[in-house]
Amino acid sequence: MYKARVIRFDGIGKQHGHQIVFTDASASVNRGEKIGLVGPNGSGKTTLFRMIVKEEAPDTGTVSIDRGITIGYFSQDVGEMKGRSVVGATMDGAGAISDVARRLREIEAALADPDKADQMERLIEEFGEAQGRFEELGGYALESRAREILAGLGFAQEVMDGDVGALSGGWKMRVALARILLMRHNVLLLDEPTNHLDIESIIWLESYLKGFEGAIVMTSHDREFMNRLVNKIIDIDRGELTSYTGDYDFYMTQRALSEAQAEAQYERQQAMLAKEMLFISRFKAQAAKAAQVQSRVKKLDKIEKLEPPKQRRKLSFDFPDPPRSGDDVASLTGVNKAYGSRVIYTNFDLLIRRRERWCVMGINGAGKSTLLKLITGTTEADSGRVNVGASVKMGYFAQHAMDVLNGNNTVWEELINTHPKASIGALKTLGGVFGFSGEDIDKPIRILSGGEKARVVLAKMLFDPPNFLVLDEPTNHLDMDTKEMMIATLKNFEGTMLFVSHDRHFLAELSNRVLEITSEGPRLYGGGYTEYVAVSGHEAPGVPA
Repeated sequence: MYKARVIRFDGIGKQHGHQIVFTDASASVNRGEKIGLVGPNGSGKTTLFRMIVKEEAPDTGTVSIDRGITIGYFSQDVGEMKGRSVVGATMDGAGAISDVARRLREIEAALADPDKADQMERLIEEFGEAQGRFEELGGYALESRAREILAGLGFAQEVMDGDVGALSGGWKMRVALARILLMRHNVLLLDEPTNHLDIESIIWLESYLKGFEGAIVMTSHDREFMNRLVNKIIDIDRGELTSYTGDYDFYMTQRALSEAQAEAQYERQQAMLAKEMLFISRFKAQAAKAAQVQSRVKKLDKIEKLEPPKQRRKLSFDFPDPPRSGDDVASLTGVNKAYGSRVIYTNFDLLIRRRERWCVMGINGAGKSTLLKLITGTTEADSGRVNVGASVKMGYFAQHAMDVLNGNNTVWEELINTHPKASIGALKTLGGVFGFSGEDIDKPIRILSGGEKARVVLAKMLFDPPNFLVLDEPTNHLDMDTKEMMIATLKNFEGTMLFVSHDRHFLAELSNRVLEITSEGPRLYGGGYTEYVAVSGHEAPGVPA
């Protein structure tokens, strides 16, 4: 069946300085497709987005967009937001409706201005016209739709009416995403839309985008999110665009199969060439074999030589085993904890045993991070006991863990100062595994993004691993390859884990115990996240099945 193309890349070439980004690359986006855009960091994903929205142009080839197509682009650069309510800032991007709404507000202000009393008749007439136009465009439904989207992305009603300028950067990103979703474009370009979302908001967004009838092109480091949403992958690798029909797991399987076939084909040709060259060199001086030698030389000249197959570097690192702890790693007995009138825990008991991997589930504000802080001693219980067992060496990764880095050090200095006895080769490999290869390892800490700082902290921690890892959202800002490396490493980890994560793939692969914090009190599940979903009937607390 013919699919209507909405975006076409025809033989595009693009170069940034000495870096070749695309070489004669072609692909298409068809109506209704949900596409995952994948490729190593720096491969050109953002460049492709920027070419679609005409912020950049290809050096060669063309990027064509069908007439009448409107495109919404969500990027990690949200720009300035202040002076409006959250819901007002969300509605600001709604095209003609937002222009009419702005005019209504201006007329309302003029009507309340005593200095404009002589213009009252004209203003009332103009207000009536604007009101009619606003209703015609569906403006009165717009606010309720904006509030519905904001609620899905985790905003409480009172926050929606507050000043958008008072929000943190992560919450402003959610406003920018809500604005894009509200506009009802034909095509959505989404650059890491789940970066600042909790698991509840990710599940809501997943459901919302499944019902979106237009085309979607997105990047995401959330494997589960990609698998559930996309039906096509466009892979960017060494300047080329390759399309795969299927989800992310299918793409990974097909890519591995293609790489294996290319490797086998290359090796077969190399073996054949070696055999022919051996014959030629052995018999080139014998007159009786001259015709055969010449025939084989001509044959080799005509053969199209295969290039060595391209293979992406797979991140891996052999982290040392931690020292053994006692069997009882940590316990809470009769713990009570409240912040003012907000009660978090009442008479709470918990025992964490060696080699258990507890993931902590709960809605925002339930007390997930508080539990981690109680066990690590960064906050104290109001009453009750918190004990850490014998021979426990604890490593705690929290969002504020980046504050302990020295901003004047380079990444390399942070690594070598923490592990002065380690070999230079091992630390260079460690840096590369966490995304600091080549010149990146000499970057000063002060210029790193939050995600880059988080990778430095994790690298320092896992090189000499504790036997009890306490991790609060460790996968934030990690790319897919680094996440997979961490999962592979932690699957073989001989110690104990207590962690909070919004990444369902990470949760499913690593947990063997679940603590769900609810308003009725904590609930313990004997299996991991997969069993928790099967037993509870939901993927996260507060999210309907």
